[in-house]
Amino acid sequence: MSLLYDLKPNDYIMFMLHICIGSLGAGKSKDTVSGVLVNGAKLSGTTNGVRIKTWQGGSGYASNIRFQNIEMSNVTYPIIVDKSYCDQDKPCKEQSSAVQVKNVVYQNIKGTSASKVAVKFDCSKNYPCQGIILQNINLEAEASGESVEASCNNVREIQIGAVTPSCT
Repeated sequence: MSLLYDLKPNDYIMFMLHICIGSLGAGKSKDTVSGVLVNGAKLSGTTNGVRIKTWQGGSGYASNIRFQNIEMSNVTYPIIVDKSYCDQDKPCKEQSSAVQVKNVVYQNIKGTSASKVAVKFDCSKNYPCQGIILQNINLEAEASGESVEASCNNVREIQIGAVTPSCT
């Protein structure tokens, strides 16, 4: 599947909506997504900003994805890859298979985070996220005087230009 979302500068997404690729691999399915471009969006007051969500136990891939020129205001999780999605109260049993997330570019993303964790890569041990590029990222805390951080598990990424917060 190949998608192109070329949002115009005045397009505005708000109220608990976000830009999400997923749910991939639900019910141990094989899913493939490639060639996605999200260019230009403003998100305000959403739970997630740009998200890739996959279930454990699935297979396939999400690759060659680009999120660029995005502004966020008071977004709880501005950048998130959740490769271990689980919709039950107790933790799901870790599976040996997973959807591969690779070659994803986050470029020119700025704004404010409503939570301490503004960038979250929760990738699997057996299938780490690969080829993740963060370029010119500037995410700050919505609350004055607070700071934000990145949580990066099992991700192989490259940072170009100023990246705040960073995985390293």
